[in-house]
Amino acid sequence: MFQAPRGTADHLPEEQKYWRYIESKAMDVAARFGFGRIDTPAFEDSNLFIRSVGEGTDIVEKEMYTFDDRGGDSITLRPEGTAPVCRAYLEHGMHNLPQPVRMYYFCPVFRYERPQAGRFRQHHQFGVEVLGDADPSVDAEVIEVAWDLMTSLGLTDINLLVNSVGDPQCRPAYVAKLREYYSGHKDKLCADCKERLDRNPLRLLDCKVETDHALGNDAPRSTDNLCEDCSEHWNKLLKYLDAMQLPYQIDHRMVRGLDYYTRTVFEVQPVDGGGQSTICGGGRYDGLITELGGRETPGIGFATGLERLTLNLKRSEVPVPDEPKPRYLVANVGDAARIAALELSVRLRRAGVGVILGSGTRGLRGQMRQANALEIPFALILGDDEIEKGEVMVRDMESSAQESRPVAEFIDKVTKSHGRGA
Repeated sequence: MFQAPRGTADHLPEEQKYWRYIESKAMDVAARFGFGRIDTPAFEDSNLFIRSVGEGTDIVEKEMYTFDDRGGDSITLRPEGTAPVCRAYLEHGMHNLPQPVRMYYFCPVFRYERPQAGRFRQHHQFGVEVLGDADPSVDAEVIEVAWDLMTSLGLTDINLLVNSVGDPQCRPAYVAKLREYYSGHKDKLCADCKERLDRNPLRLLDCKVETDHALGNDAPRSTDNLCEDCSEHWNKLLKYLDAMQLPYQIDHRMVRGLDYYTRTVFEVQPVDGGGQSTICGGGRYDGLITELGGRETPGIGFATGLERLTLNLKRSEVPVPDEPKPRYLVANVGDAARIAALELSVRLRRAGVGVILGSGTRGLRGQMRQANALEIPFALILGDDEIEKGEVMVRDMESSAQESRPVAEFIDKVTKSHGRGA
């Protein structure tokens, strides 16, 4: 028997209410902040991610789904959402639009990593990107978008963490200090961190292995090693966050897993979860557009996983509204009633009323059980007597009370109260 590939999941109908809830809240927040939607392809030229994410990162070296297509081109399934949006910004000349350009997206992303709670090899993201403005007030606004989304979803036991990782001017000196510090403790490092010590020392701060994590407590802090411009940007950001009354905490250990981040980085984490269960993360990437061949264009954004959000909504027991269900089941007995039931169902649906046609292989009692199983509040019963009189029997499935109504009168009343124009 076939099964879904490891690290993927089927999102069944009963789970869809969480996705629709998240999507509706995300689109509402995006609209209020002036973002427009963008959709990019599920796969891109592999070099897009090698140049943007970073050749020495775990994503590029270990996690990307990369293959040669039939034309011999190297193609990669999208491992993250920012680089494709930046590629689209360049390709479609969005630098000619009023800046900054604000975009949001929903998309599947693909990473070959060890599956765990809320993390899959194919998962789905909501993300926002703002391109074309370097002012720290834009950082504060994007952070506000993330926080506004989390709180509007009903998540309360969460922390907002911020940090600055500097820029290409000051980061090399800071990285050198990190390398020197961790080199003195190399014998205590896990195997992955021993590799990171040479390739990407920033990632040492993010290690979840207990001994390595403890070493990070005394490691040099990035905010103590910022150049004048980055320090000014950082201090203004904190001032703006204070003015907006956002409940942030400074986390000197926080870095992001992609090479393109500069200056501001931030995350939203559950209070009792820690970095391994991050709900939302993002930051500034002022050099990314240049790296992809464009002129200097600042950018900032974040992404949040729908699967991870769903997990946290369930854990927090946030009440999520059920998906709308049909209001009526049209029960029928006999061939003539079947035709009449089809006609009634069509008229009601075209008026915007939710209707299910009772199963023609079941008797009346079986169709009543079907209505109960589907939690449909009313059954509309059609038999020879009802057809002859031009009526429909309306049965309340909870109370079992029922009454006959002229079909035309019933349709008119239901359309006015529950149809599209109601």
